[in-house]
Amino acid sequence: MFLAIAWRGEVLPALSVLACIATGVGLVIAIRKIVSPAVSLPPTLDWLDELSVERYRPMLRLVDDASPSGIAANLRRARYQIFRSHLHVLTVDFHRVCTAVKLLMVQASTDRPDLASTLLRSQVAFAWGIVVVRARLLLYVLGIGTVNIAGLLKLLDGMRLELRGLLPALGARSALS
Repeated sequence: MFLAIAWRGEVLPALSVLACIATGVGLVIAIRKIVSPAVSLPPTLDWLDELSVERYRPMLRLVDDASPSGIAANLRRARYQIFRSHLHVLTVDFHRVCTAVKLLMVQASTDRPDLASTLLRSQVAFAWGIVVVRARLLLYVLGIGTVNIAGLLKLLDGMRLELRGLLPALGARSALS
């Protein structure tokens, strides 16, 4: 039966359809994560004061080129696990900042389409950056290449600065507390 289907040339179209469906499902999942990330609300001003990209700088060295070429596989896996946990915290922090920006935009007396556009672009860029970092991280575990999160840190810092700019000098504690 299978040979008859393959012979008629129906396997390739069927595989193409399955690949399109899988891609579509992946896009829907990614878009849902961008639109409604699971983060706790609202962040406090104390948290915002403590938030800095400097806390993620060790990630830049964790999976860099400086590792000896004969590094053991278990050390790579350990670094992989540490990096993934830091990446998760970075992602949560980014989503918390974006959620706070959205909250303040909704409560603002004036519309800010420029900020809404910046927010959307940043969220899409961050989501794509996470996909790329995770792919490179898998390659790193296999001993191929390194992982660079400088772009993700720049996006986090940019949104952090936008959030800081939205907070009025007085009464800011009531906006996020």
